[in-house]
Amino acid sequence: MSIRRALAPTVRRRLGSVVPTQPKVTAMRLVLSTDQQLARCLDAESLQQAATALRDEGYVILEKAVDAACLDVLRERMTADTHELLAAQAKGEQVSGWMRGHLQQKPPHHRPFLFADIVANPFAVQVTHAVLGDGLFNAFYSGNTNCPGSEQQPLHRDSRQLWPTWDTAHPATTLVVNISPMDCDADRGSTEIWPGSHLVTGELTDELIEARRAEVPPIRVEAPKGSVMIRDIRLWHRGMPNSSDQIRHMIAMVHQIHWFRRVPVLRFQRGAEDAFESDLLDAHAEFFDAEPEYLFGPHPNHS
Repeated sequence: MSIRRALAPTVRRRLGSVVPTQPKVTAMRLVLSTDQQLARCLDAESLQQAATALRDEGYVILEKAVDAACLDVLRERMTADTHELLAAQAKGEQVSGWMRGHLQQKPPHHRPFLFADIVANPFAVQVTHAVLGDGLFNAFYSGNTNCPGSEQQPLHRDSRQLWPTWDTAHPATTLVVNISPMDCDADRGSTEIWPGSHLVTGELTDELIEARRAEVPPIRVEAPKGSVMIRDIRLWHRGMPNSSDQIRHMIAMVHQIHWFRRVPVLRFQRGAEDAFESDLLDAHAEFFDAEPEYLFGPHPNHS
C-alpha cells in the first residue's frame, strides 16, 4: 500500500494568481497542511489515508501535528529527569529499562508539563478513533528514552495476537501513539520497524524473521520534531543504538478499543483536567491534589 493521493490543497500565490499546491506526501506519512493545522483536524481524505496505512502497514506518521513550544518544555524537563535516573542507576538503584542505554521513563504527570497537544492530540485521536471506533480509551502514559551509547534491542512485539492460534490476524484493538520532543533519525537511535508485520501470525522465530525480511525489509523511523507516529501494538520493532551525543525521548500513549480490559486509571495532578478534554478519547484518568510520583513510581502494563 502507498499513499498516492495528496492531502487537501493549500494555496500559494504566483505572479498575481492563486494556484493550488499540495503538501508533501509519501507512503505512510502525511504532512499536515496549514489549513488542517488551523482547523485542528484532518480532512476526510487524509483521515482515510491514515486509517488505511495503519490497517495495511501497521503505522502512519503525521508531521506538523504537535506544537514545538510544548515539546521544548517537555524536553528540558525530561532531560533533567533522565540524568536523575542515570545517577540513581549508577548508584545501583533499580531503574526500568530493557538493554543498555534504554530507559523506561515517564513524562511528568503534573502542570506545567501536561499539554493537550500530547495527551489528547486531536489528529492522533481522530486517526485512532477512525480505526478503533467509539469508546476508545487511553491506557498508558509513559515513554522510552534512548541514551547515547545504547545497544540494539532484540526484535519484538509489544503484544501478541489476541488469538495466537489463528492463522489470520484480527483487526486492530490497540494502537500506540508516539511523540518525540526532538527530531528522530538513525543517528539518535530511531526505532527500526517492520511494515505490515502486525498481520503476521506465529512466534518470532529466526526462520520467520528472515522470511519476512526477504519479503518486506525493515525500515528506520524518520520523524521530524512535531510528528506523531501511530502504530499497531503488534508491529515488529526494536530500539536501535544512539550514536549521537543527545538523549532522545519518546513519549508513548496506548489507545485501546472500548471492550478491552481496563488497567487501573492513570493518575495526574489536579489542575490539568482541561488538557485531557476530548470528544472521542476517554482519558481513563483521575486527578489528585498531590503531585504524583512519576519518575520512580511503578510502570504498570497497558493491558
